[in-house]
Amino acid sequence: MQALSPTQIDYLTQLRHDLHRAPELSGEEAATAQRMITELTALNPDRIWSDLGGHGVAAEFKGHAPGPTVLLRCELDGLPIHEQSDLPYKSQVDGKGHLCGHDGHMVSMLGVAMALATRPASGRVILLFQPAEETGAGAKAVIEDTRWPEIRPDYAFAYHNVPGRPLGEIGLRPGPGNCASRGMQILLTGKSSHAAAPEDGLSPAGTMARLMTSLGALGHGTIDADDFALSTLTYAKLGEPSFGIAPADGELRVTLRTMTNDRMDSLIADALSHIEQEKGPLKVEVQWHDVFRSVVNDPEATSIARDVAADLGFAINDMATPMRWSEDFGRIGDDGAKAAMLYIGSGENQPQLHNPDYDFPDALLPIVTDQFCGILARLLGPPKP
Repeated sequence: MQALSPTQIDYLTQLRHDLHRAPELSGEEAATAQRMITELTALNPDRIWSDLGGHGVAAEFKGHAPGPTVLLRCELDGLPIHEQSDLPYKSQVDGKGHLCGHDGHMVSMLGVAMALATRPASGRVILLFQPAEETGAGAKAVIEDTRWPEIRPDYAFAYHNVPGRPLGEIGLRPGPGNCASRGMQILLTGKSSHAAAPEDGLSPAGTMARLMTSLGALGHGTIDADDFALSTLTYAKLGEPSFGIAPADGELRVTLRTMTNDRMDSLIADALSHIEQEKGPLKVEVQWHDVFRSVVNDPEATSIARDVAADLGFAINDMATPMRWSEDFGRIGDDGAKAAMLYIGSGENQPQLHNPDYDFPDALLPIVTDQFCGILARLLGPPKP
């Protein structure tokens, strides 16, 4: 039996299309958050929190008796990518698009809110609409909000749609599920000189060339190994476009990626050691961006999600290896909740996440709402009028 009626699914589908037309970037999600507040208010939650860690929104639905707190999380933000599609509801904001599926994630959780009109037998449900997931800043800001102790869950679940897998397949993996990653920005400063007398200046060119090789060589192992590490050069800039100036300034950007947080710590130390060895008389500043912790899925929470998927007759993918891409959900588990990320197939022939022609498949909505309502029923008891 589906958690939602066809009429409710139709409403959520149109709402997703509205959200798809008006994406907002990380940290800028004010209008999206207000739309979520409006939609949630109409569903009579027991409490709504706004402006959590920025533009975050949370809604509470209390059960009939005491019990655990179960949090379900989705994301508010879009991406700084120009959408390329012929969809009638394509992005109306130049250079911005919901090209990761967060529009679909939001309406999925609103679908759960619709089903919670009939409250669970016990405990309480928190639906969290998290800001700034794409930059890795949102979950940290929400947890650092002074109101977080009012929300802190015993269990937490989230999902991401996964192109390349069969539509509706439920992917699960206890232990590491998504890699830790962070962006390392290396700013090098020397002294410019006339191109005819480079010896009178201090160019970062040689140091940059050596670092481009040595930092890239820090990668090690495969994704299924605890010592897996990947160091990817993503950007390099030296001086200004000129033929008459030997440059003074340079910049490198490198993405570090590991399967575990401990391995990330050692990879950072190795990278900084290489920089220290190569910098010579140059002034060097290292800045960190887009910091994501590893998502480590709790075995009990993962098992609960698996049992629900099996009961619903959904195909299950017991994942042998984690995802290389990162997810901000890892911090929720770090905060003490028994947390699990679900990786739900969105179609074998669908464009990949962050592609300019990506679009969340509306056919996922009833599958996701049934799965998450099933998790709530398993933990909190069946709904009671």
